[in-house]
Amino acid sequence: MHDLNRRDFVKTTAALLGAAAIPTLPSLANANPTAGAKELRVLQIGVGGIGGMDRNAINRHPKAKIVGLCDVDTNPLEKVGKQFPDAFRETDYRKVFADRLDEFDAVNVCTPDHTHIAPMLLALANDKHCYGQKPLVQQLEELKMLEDAVAAKPHLATNTGNQRMQNANRRIAVDILERGLLGKAIAGYCWTSTRRGSAKELELPGAKQPPANIDWDLWLGPADKQPYRDGIAPNKWRSWWDFGTAGLGDWGVHLLDIIMYSYPELASPVAVKCETPRKADWYHCTECKSTITYAVKGDKFKNDTFPIYYNDAGKGFDLRSIGIPKDSAGANNTVVQCEGGTLFIDAGGGKFEIYRDNKLVSPKGLGANTDVGNYAHWGSWVDKALGDKGVKVWTPFEAGLRMTECAILPVKASRFAGQELKWDKKTLTFTNSQEATDTVVRRTYRDGFAPPKVEA
Repeated sequence: MHDLNRRDFVKTTAALLGAAAIPTLPSLANANPTAGAKELRVLQIGVGGIGGMDRNAINRHPKAKIVGLCDVDTNPLEKVGKQFPDAFRETDYRKVFADRLDEFDAVNVCTPDHTHIAPMLLALANDKHCYGQKPLVQQLEELKMLEDAVAAKPHLATNTGNQRMQNANRRIAVDILERGLLGKAIAGYCWTSTRRGSAKELELPGAKQPPANIDWDLWLGPADKQPYRDGIAPNKWRSWWDFGTAGLGDWGVHLLDIIMYSYPELASPVAVKCETPRKADWYHCTECKSTITYAVKGDKFKNDTFPIYYNDAGKGFDLRSIGIPKDSAGANNTVVQCEGGTLFIDAGGGKFEIYRDNKLVSPKGLGANTDVGNYAHWGSWVDKALGDKGVKVWTPFEAGLRMTECAILPVKASRFAGQELKWDKKTLTFTNSQEATDTVVRRTYRDGFAPPKVEA
């Protein structure tokens, strides 16, 4: 059902819910539907966890208001509902689109990874601005779905959950690399501290009744029907193959972003290889050491390929071999090695170091622009949605998708540990492995939960 067009999706949803069909909107001819509006009315889908950070930040904007709350878990729904007594509440986002389409202008999606794509596409299909949490998608096929949807709706404001770009040092780092102040780029290195998959965790928990507060069928959404087990909902789903993208997917936008901003030439990887000692059918691998390779041209790069080495479980690198005179540097870091020096920055931007010939140099000493001003991550999205053409959103879906692709490719490749898989996003195939193409590129969506096709 993953290739349903919008009209079929609307009919399917209406039939499933026994509700009125979601209205088909007239073409807006690429016009921003909220330009000049006094207020942006926001629906939040997924109110627990990181949803609180998004919700509160958006609601602080003087021209934004949380008008709707949706969650399959009634516990956080009731708790947050008390903080927003005027907001409507619902457990099924499809019913909101069927019954309340004219009550909101924008959508904030903060659900588990496997349920990101359908509500985001439904929002775009109905000309709603969209803020999606990272990683934007869980399946490789969904990269193309969302990419095509964004291209069809250029008048809508999108944003990805990459709030760390508010730190000035991270934007200064982009200026240094983008302008080639350290010379030609050689390689990127990223590593996160996330470690999941101990021997105990790899034991499949027994099936049991789901908690009364969770609508388990709605929580599963597009995933195969299966029993509830401890260690999945409400908050450990990231480690499960059907639902999350493990540590690499979780941290991707916060570690890969600087590389992607600095080098727009890194359009899509041509190969990926992931090495890991662990494997379980239902659980994500951990202790992953991965290499994502891009084909590049031009004078910004030393070679005709640019590799990004991306590890989890705190698996760092030999820093001295890449121009950093120290033995270790913790985790959740990004390093870019260039001919004329090496740039190191942590995820929060607080630890920012540049080395040339094993000596620290300052950004100003390199000629970097250090007056980058302030950046309001959530506010910029609201302003863009309200028609401010001058505001910059650092991680619209176009940028977030490049980061997401780089992050989840090694997650999928972990099922083929030690093999270099040749990737072609245009055809959504691993050209040297039919088995990988058949098993880790897409999923079969359950009836009623398939992503709609977004038409211009």
